[in-house]
Amino acid sequence: MDRVFELIELEEKRQRETINLIPSENYVSRAVLEALGSCLVNKYAEGYPDKRYYQGNLIIDEVENLAIERAKKLFLVPHANVQPYSGSPANQAVYMACCNLGDTVMGMDLSAGGHLTHGSRVSFSGKYYRPVFYSVEEQTGRIDYSLVLAIAQKEKPKLIWVGATAYPRFFDWEECHKIALSVGAYLVADISHYAGLVAGGVYPSPVPFVDIVTSTTHKTLRGPRGAIILVTDQGLQKDQELAKKIDKAVFPGLQGGPHENAIAAIAVCLAEAATDEFKQYVKQVVINSAVLAEELKKNGFNLVSGGTDNHLVLIDLRNKNILGKEAAVALEKAGIICNANSIPFDPNPPMNPSGIRLGTPAITTRGMKEPEMKEVAFLISRVIDNFSDGEILQEILQKVKLLTARFPINR
Repeated sequence: MDRVFELIELEEKRQRETINLIPSENYVSRAVLEALGSCLVNKYAEGYPDKRYYQGNLIIDEVENLAIERAKKLFLVPHANVQPYSGSPANQAVYMACCNLGDTVMGMDLSAGGHLTHGSRVSFSGKYYRPVFYSVEEQTGRIDYSLVLAIAQKEKPKLIWVGATAYPRFFDWEECHKIALSVGAYLVADISHYAGLVAGGVYPSPVPFVDIVTSTTHKTLRGPRGAIILVTDQGLQKDQELAKKIDKAVFPGLQGGPHENAIAAIAVCLAEAATDEFKQYVKQVVINSAVLAEELKKNGFNLVSGGTDNHLVLIDLRNKNILGKEAAVALEKAGIICNANSIPFDPNPPMNPSGIRLGTPAITTRGMKEPEMKEVAFLISRVIDNFSDGEILQEILQKVKLLTARFPINR
């Protein structure tokens, strides 16, 4: 057997036997896997449906049109582009469509839970544009929208990003709309983490209040690695050419041939996300996250913002006398997978931050519910309290294997 396939089998075993608490990861359905690994990988389809630069795309056009129509219907928007290779290129396309180099752009500070592409100076977004940032209140871990308004009115950004990778609370889209309107900025919601929750009705939709929505298609949406860009009615009212600008920015602006196998898999996951079964799934994701948060608090953990409204929990570990990276490594030894993460106003550097980030999408896909959240919280507490004791970590690892065996990854 080729070593690659041996490694794939080992990775499948690792996924099967561990508790995955990384909020940006999930398990796709067999239907999504089959579309992703289909013969569509063989086809080059540069351009858009009915406007290709290659022949032989009649069927491909139908596949991509299905994905487009399903995205429009699921999120209630007039325009969707399903070609971006991933979330960062999707966001880059928004900049290209809406901004000139050097324009002022505004987003949540990376240290407060924002994303690299929302203006971080180590990203293209902070190198090619002039970034300004809003944050959270140090005491509450929540956004004070009056302060966001003050920053926007002082700096006059051309574009405002709303979205995050580690913010456990709802965004107030209506307040963000008022802020953007007051300065004439494009308002963009990056819902990469929340797309499945929005589709399932358990997280407020930004669509009535923003001009553009970007999202990855994995995470809570439970699809393949890819991305979508949605243009809203409000966006088209602001700029009648906005949809065309977005499409031109994706191709030929940033990309060549789209990955039609991934687009087919996106079409499949969008159909799945429109079902009642998916709505029950995301409802349970949020219930599980809330239970996990409360149980962690009972076990003496400090949670940023005091809890969660969505699928993720951010823990400040400083009262546990352990930093995030050491905690994440110890948890992995015990079969519990999470990631070290900065907390707002973190005194420690990003490579060795003060916190860890947990999420419930993947374990909910396996069928775990409230009783298992209590068990997982207890196991996490045992690991953190005994992070240097190899015997206890091995004992917990065996408990994790017993738990995961009860909840197989359904394909």
